[in-house]
Amino acid sequence: PGPGPAADRLAAPDASSVAPLVRRPVFGYTLSDAHRRHLHPLMARAIWSGAISFGLVNVPVKLYSAVSRKTVRFNQINSATMQRVKQLRVDAESGEEVPYDQIVKGFELAPERFVVITPAELDSLDPEQTRSIDILDFVGLDEIDPIYYDHPYYLAPAPGASKPYGLLRDAMAEAGKVGIAKVVLRSKESLVAIRPAGRLLTLETMLYADEVVPPETIDDLPDAKASAPAARELEMARQLVESLTTTFEAEKYHDEYRERVLELIERKASGEEITVEAPAPAPPKAPDLMAALEASIKAAKARSGGGDGDG
Repeated sequence: PGPGPAADRLAAPDASSVAPLVRRPVFGYTLSDAHRRHLHPLMARAIWSGAISFGLVNVPVKLYSAVSRKTVRFNQINSATMQRVKQLRVDAESGEEVPYDQIVKGFELAPERFVVITPAELDSLDPEQTRSIDILDFVGLDEIDPIYYDHPYYLAPAPGASKPYGLLRDAMAEAGKVGIAKVVLRSKESLVAIRPAGRLLTLETMLYADEVVPPETIDDLPDAKASAPAARELEMARQLVESLTTTFEAEKYHDEYRERVLELIERKASGEEITVEAPAPAPPKAPDLMAALEASIKAAKARSGGGDGDG
């Protein structure tokens, strides 16, 4: 299904991590500590166990998700009754609700022409449910375009497997290589990349080549000649990049929108009346590219305490 209203597109990290509003004296309803507990998740639990297989070597491992989503979830409710809205499956023609046992999967060959595929037929195509991460190749990390990465996981050694696990991790780190492998997760065969990261190995599910949209198909692909900058413009752009260059610190960046949403919820829950402010006017466009570059460099230097400079 396609995306619903904006409220529906804000997905939750985990229903169990969000507690109901609690009553507090004088201040009315407010968010409990459990609402924010997901900012510091509890100890992770393994979601899969198996073994990394390369050559004749097997390394028993456990798989952990490396992501804990922190976005906020809203429920759809009836504004007149303040009750949840229930979604029903209905026949597009008759408008009547369809019992679950009458719903089948159909692939549309042409408008309103379907071929029905049964669960048994799909099950017969499922990959064999092995517990093996089969390494197919080792490649250089810089050979993989990050656009192919999908979802990150941690791989930890199973009990008693620390030595072979450390051997594989350190050998890959010294060689500067990444293992390309296949593994069956949740009945789906996935292409994955395994790489060393400190004391752990990480596993990233990957997109297949035919799932990545070729850049040549983009309508607004810039023309090489038309987009070629003048030497002075390129130098100014390089100065701007250098003035904004720093060391990457993940903790420096925050989901400010999520923080504003949680603040809004807490203010409304405490009884505050919210006045929606008009959106800020768009900043005026710079008269030309060079003027925009010069102004940006001055602003970056002022922010870093480097003085105004002359560009």
